[in-house]
Order: sequence, then structure tokens, then C-alpha cells
Amino acid sequence: MAAAALVVPYSTLKRENGRFGDPTGVITKTPSDYHRIVSPTLHIPSDTSLSIPVGLLACQRDPLLRTLETTIISASLLTPSPPPSVKKGGHTKQVKASSVPTFQHPVLQVVLHDTVLFPEGGGQPTDIGTLTSEDGVSWDIELVKRHGGVAVHYVKLAEGVSNVPDAFAPEKQVRLALGHAGFQRRLDHMSMHTSQHLLSSVIDTSLKLPTVTWSLTPWPAPAYIDLPRPLTAAEVSQVQDEVNRYVFEARRVYVEVDDLHSGQTGVDSGDGGATSRELGRGLPRDYTGGVHRMVIIEGVDRTPCCGTHLPDLSSLQLFLLPPPTTSSTTSSSSAGPSRHYFLAGPRLLNYLGSVQSLLTRSAGVLSCGPPELPERVALVVDESKRREKRVDDLERELAGVLGRQLAEEMVQWRDAGGEGEWVRCVSRTDDSPSAQTFLMAVTVAFAAARPAEQADAPHRYTFLLVSSPSSRTSSSTSIVMLFGNEEKRVKVVGDELKKQFKTLRGGGKGTRWSGKFVGVWLADREEKQALAVLSQSL
Repeated sequence: MAAAALVVPYSTLKRENGRFGDPTGVITKTPSDYHRIVSPTLHIPSDTSLSIPVGLLACQRDPLLRTLETTIISASLLTPSPPPSVKKGGHTKQVKASSVPTFQHPVLQVVLHDTVLFPEGGGQPTDIGTLTSEDGVSWDIELVKRHGGVAVHYVKLAEGVSNVPDAFAPEKQVRLALGHAGFQRRLDHMSMHTSQHLLSSVIDTSLKLPTVTWSLTPWPAPAYIDLPRPLTAAEVSQVQDEVNRYVFEARRVYVEVDDLHSGQTGVDSGDGGATSRELGRGLPRDYTGGVHRMVIIEGVDRTPCCGTHLPDLSSLQLFLLPPPTTSSTTSSSSAGPSRHYFLAGPRLLNYLGSVQSLLTRSAGVLSCGPPELPERVALVVDESKRREKRVDDLERELAGVLGRQLAEEMVQWRDAGGEGEWVRCVSRTDDSPSAQTFLMAVTVAFAAARPAEQADAPHRYTFLLVSSPSSRTSSSTSIVMLFGNEEKRVKVVGDELKKQFKTLRGGGKGTRWSGKFVGVWLADREEKQALAVLSQSL
């Protein structure tokens, strides 16, 4: 079906000072009312010996924060181990989400008081960044993962380190940083995640089509949502217009956090006006001791979510639904959900740049401007089809000539006193992808051109045709076709050829036998050996 796209003017993100989305200058910090604790009994732990639960982390309170100084609670060594097994009947996704990851090298499992790095969850991948210890050493953080309600950092160990360094002792201070690459990754994930909330909400509200599932695919592939059915062209236009309106209105995005009460599954209790997205799909089964977090697009959507999101929609600017990337719009079968792809932020800019580069290169190859490219491509395709037809016609004509020549050779051999079986081996060079079809046409032409047989003196013949590519190496493939007047004789010769040439594979039915020979086929070597097989098995 269709694919959705969000355009983000990232040039504005380089400006200093000003509110997020303000064209006169962009965010250097998240608005103070972005993160809202609505429960009077809920507080962010200040005791540095306690880990702030996932849902209240610094990266979730302030998605634009790039650095943070915090305290180590614990650190342990994780050595390489085989991946966890999934029991029969177990939920693969749940096991993957909650299990300890595997690495090819030793890493440290580090629990901190707070973190600026988002742990993977809610469909959003992990952040990456660095940890600088008190001694000034910088360590790469390869993965942040949620275990229960705790964010665990997987820190790559330096070469030769086999124990937990002293710098990771409890109560030690560290500095976390996203860095340039880490923030670009975060920006990409936020753009895609916020755009998915907006897209799903508009489609759900306007068309009563809930999002079945979604995936934030690895960079730079488009993400997608699955809907119960494909969108029509009119619906695509309707969704685009409505989303554009919200974007141009710069609707605010903020978070409301409440207590996660005992026994609560993470689904809102809801009232009469609650929507399906407001009720959500519940928290992961292993999420404990945390909070109930709601991401709100002002006047548009309320969805339970633990991810990081842009503080408003203005940076999304334009929403498009371009043609699908493939001919299939379903994820599995025609009766299954309809997959709709979308792009946002850095991914869209990368996509547009790639498309522009392809258009420019293609236009250069065809010596035309990009606007004339479709017509020029259509012309080239049409010319190619005509050339293919001419080649097919010429090959059929050539096959007929070769078949008749072989028939004439056999007749001349008999007229010159030849007796018994006429055998022949013919090798030719041909780079055609349809070499087997060509050789078949030669045998058909031969059969049509050979003289009529007399009952008391049938024509006995067996010949081998070989078509080899012009570039011959040890991995080259030559097409072999054996043809004769007796089915039994053809089978015997075919078996003998396979014994003679170890890389020859083939078989046949009736008076034809075909196969493939891997290697270099030479007229003064393989052809002579094949002719000897034909002659010896008379």
C-alpha cells in the first residue's frame, strides 16, 4: 500500500536559544512542563544509592538532554556466553526483551542512579554513548536494556581488562554523554516514534483503523505500521491533510506520569470517553516497580509509552504518503494486515538525498534531465524489448541453419559410404542466458531436416552440443545437450559422459539428455574426450 513520510527541517536544530519549533531559534533545552508528574505521592528518588525506575529516567524527563553526571550503584562482569534458549511454547519476543544479551567480548553490567541513555523498549531501540569515570577514562556503552524496572548499561571493556575496574565501585561518580553520533541516533528514533504516534492516532480517530503493530526498523530503512486493511487514495489524502494541520499548528507533546499501582497491568482504567489508543496495550509482563507513563500530543493523542518524543510537532513540518517500496502491501498474506511504510526526520532527508542522487546519475546515463527521465526510461525499455525480439528471431534462424547443416553432414557422410551410427560433437561459444533453449532448437531443426528413414535401414545418430561462455574459468558453466535416435542409446552415452567428466550433472527423457558442466571446456581437450566417449560406446 502507501508509505508515510515526515519531513523534518534539521537545519533549524542548529540554531541557538528559543523555544522548540520556533523558526527564530531552536531548543537548547526541553520545555519545563514537558514532564508532568500527576500523582501527589510520586517523586523522583533523590537517594543516589537507589536506581531511578524506567519511566522516570533523565532521558525520559528531558529527551534533548545530552550529558548527565550520576552515581554508580553496582557493576558486574559479563563474559561471553551462548544465546538463551527459548522453551517450546515460550513467547520469543518476551524472552528476547527480558533476557540478558550476549556479546562476543567481556562487558560490564552497570546500574546507575540515573541515565541520559534510553534503554530499548516500547518499540524504540537503545541509545548509544560513552561513560567517563572519575579517573578520566572514557568507556563505550554498547547497549542499555531494561531488566524489570531497572536500566542496565552494558559497557565495553578495554583490551586486557578481566575484572571490574575500581572506577566502577559503588558510589563512584561518572559522566554519561550521548555524543554527536548518539544524539543523531536519538533524534532519528524520536522523529520516527513521534511520527508513528501521530500517524496511528489520525488513522485510528478519522478512519477507525487501529494500528495492529509497528516497527522502528534499523537505519535507514523506512519504519512501518500494520493496519487491518489498505488505505485508499482518498484516505491517504485525508490523512495527509489532517496530519499537516497538526504539524503546522505546532501541537505540543508532553508526558504525564502516575503511580503504577499494585496489580495494575499498565492499561488505563478508562472512562466512557477513553479511546483504544488511550487504553493502550499494557506494560510488559516483567515491568515492575515503575510508573504509568502517558505520552500526549496536545488535543490529538494519548498513548501509554516509555519512549523518547519530540517536545512538539513543528519540526516534523510535512507529512507525505509516497508510493509503496514494494509491490506487496501485506506483511504475510493477502488476508493479513496491510503494511504502510513511513519516513521521518534524518531518515527522510537521507532518503531524499539518495533518491536525488539516483535520479541525477540515471539522468546522466540517459543524457537527459530528471523531468524527462520517465519518458526516456520507457523509450529505453521499449527499444530493449524490440532488440530482445530481434535477437530471439535471429537465434531461432541460426538454430535452424545449424540444425540443417548437421543433417546435411550426416547425409554426406552416408553418401560417402559411412555405415553404422553417425556421431558428432559440436562446441560453440555463447553468452546467451537461454543457451539451453537454443541447443534445443538446433535438435528440433535437425530432426525436421533429416531425410525420411526406411524401415529396413533406419538412420542411427547420436551427437553432443556444448555451449560455453566467452569468459572461461574453473567456475564457468557450460550447457550440454545430447540428442540421438534411440532413447536407450542416449541414456547410456549420458551416463558414460558423467563418468568421464566429474563436474557434469544432468539427465533426460526420451531421445534428449541435457546437463551442466562446471569448469573450462576446450575443443582440443574436453571435446575430444567427449567424442571418444561417443565412439567407444557404439
